[in-house]
Order: sequence, then structure tokens, then C-alpha cells
Amino acid sequence: MHKIILISIFFIGIFSKAQDNQFYSDAYQTIDNMLNDKQKYSFKEGVFAVENAYYQGKYDTVELNNKIKFLKHFCNLLLKNRKLTYTDKDEAKVNKYAAIYTVMCEATPVIMKNDTLKYKPFAYDFVDVFGHTELSNLFVSKLLNTQKGNCNSMPYLYKILAEELGVDANLALAPNHVYIKHNIKSIGWYNTELTSGIFPIDAWLSASGFIHLDAIKNGVFMKALNNKESLALLLVDLANAYNRNYPGNDGSFALKCAERAIQIYPYLANALLLQAETHTKQFQKLMKEQNTKDIQATLSNSKAKELFDIMNKEYTHIHKIGYRSMPEEMYLDWLVSLKTERSRYEDTRLHN
Repeated sequence: MHKIILISIFFIGIFSKAQDNQFYSDAYQTIDNMLNDKQKYSFKEGVFAVENAYYQGKYDTVELNNKIKFLKHFCNLLLKNRKLTYTDKDEAKVNKYAAIYTVMCEATPVIMKNDTLKYKPFAYDFVDVFGHTELSNLFVSKLLNTQKGNCNSMPYLYKILAEELGVDANLALAPNHVYIKHNIKSIGWYNTELTSGIFPIDAWLSASGFIHLDAIKNGVFMKALNNKESLALLLVDLANAYNRNYPGNDGSFALKCAERAIQIYPYLANALLLQAETHTKQFQKLMKEQNTKDIQATLSNSKAKELFDIMNKEYTHIHKIGYRSMPEEMYLDWLVSLKTERSRYEDTRLHN
């Protein structure tokens, strides 16, 4: 009898873990299907798939969709009741960009019967900016529920709202950072920085000191990502969520996500780093199994030697394409500099 109970508990444990992992398998498949054009593209569905996997299926998509519908409705009210001083052929598109920007970044008066309320925009949350304490602090769901977010969730939501309104929005990357790039007929490319609600010139990005010329040339940073490249970014998010849920995993799922992302976007630094760091963890695990801290002793193992050579090659490649890591404290100072030195970095072409 006791053996039967123990065996039952054993299989329940395996089944439970398999169910947990299934959420990640499903999320990966959703994104991969969109990459393969087997499923209609939707950045929102990709984001929801990642966050739902982290929450193990306890994600309230109905509530979140309702909040997105409200924001979309608010954008449409702005489109109906105001007009920009912009007359180029892409006027309709530019008006939508302006509406999303207003909803996300500006306090807006809303007339309700005989009263006027002031809509509160989204704000930057300086608590746990990198999600070290809780990964969900980087999520769109957290932004929608609290009106506070960061350089991950805010541009993601902007892109979602743009697609809800039927226009494109290009994500772009800088060290530790995501922002929006648009291309319009009157001025060409311009940047939208959601964390501070400012349109910065490219000089602000290079002012960080961590954007190497090779990184720009290779499209590591400051490149306008297409929709599939944005989905590749979500694959890295999915792997990071999996690693947070299962810290002792063997690295196979993370490598699967990284390799697929690199196929789509060969210079995606986040994916290249994920790949190299996963191989590093696998090498460290072999050292631990051999009960040694001596790298040379570990290299006598052929598998360890192969891993060591692979990860060194990967880190060399990452450096060669121009990627440079930016210390977190310096990142926060750089982010704040956009407001403190606004007159220096703001794109004056967008004043009207």
C-alpha cells in the first residue's frame, strides 16, 4: 500500500512538472508559428504567451484585453476630437502615433458630463528596473495593472497599441534598453522614448558611451526591428522567464529559444548573450560535478573542452560585433540625463 502511494506521488510530481513545462512549450510554439507564418502575426499574442507561461496559465487575458481596449478607445477619441498640424500623405498614421504617445505620456483632460477629470499617464518605475527581485516587474501586465513600467514594458505596450490601431511601430535597442523608432514622410526616422516621454536625437543614445560604431553598423543597437525580429526578442524573454521559474534546468530550453532567435536576427545581442551564458552555466555545472574549481583540470573532460571552446568563441563574436555591456548604475544615470539635459537631446523637428 505504501509503495503504491509513493509511486502515485512520484508520477503526480512528474506530471505536474510536465504540465508546468507545457506552458513554455506552448508559448514557444505560438511565437515560432508566427515566425513561420503558420499563425497570424500579433505582437500582443506573443507577449501574452510569454507572460502566461511565467504565471503558469494563471494569466487573466480577459482583464488585460479589456484594459488594452480601453486605451485603444481613448486613442480613437483623441483621433476623432483633435487634429495635428501635419499635412503629409501619411497624416492618418502620424495622428495615430501622436494619440498613443498622448495616452501613454501626457496628462490629458477628460470631460465627464459637468466635470473635467485629468487622465493620469503611465510613469517610469525606478523600483527593480531590471527585474532582479521579480521578473514580472518587466511585464506589460504589471504596467497595465499599476500604470508604472520601464523600458521593457512601455515600448512593448506602445507597439501593441499601434498594432491595435492598424499601424506599425518599430522597437529598437540600446544597452539595457528598448525604445520606439518611427519613419514618417516629413522628417524620416525619429525616436520615441516612453520612459521620459521625450523624442530624443540619436546623439543621446551614443552619449551613453557604450554604443560602439560596429554595434550600429551591424544592427546590434539603434536598428528599427521588423515584426519578426521583435518576436525574436520575445523568445529571449521566454527563455529568461523559464530560467527564473526553473533555476536548476539543464539549459536546453534556453538554447532552443536563443538559437531560434539568432536565426531570425543574427545580431540580437540578448540572444547571443543568452546562448553564451547558458553554455557557461553548463560548463560550471561540469566543474561542480567533478568537484573542482580548476578550469584546466575540467578541460580534460572532452565535453567540457568542447563547451569551453564554444563559449569562448561566442563571447569573442559578441565583442567583435560591437556589443558592450553597460553597468546598471550608469544606465540609470544615462536614462535620467534625457530629462535633466532635455534641451541638448530633444529632437526639435517634432515641436509642432
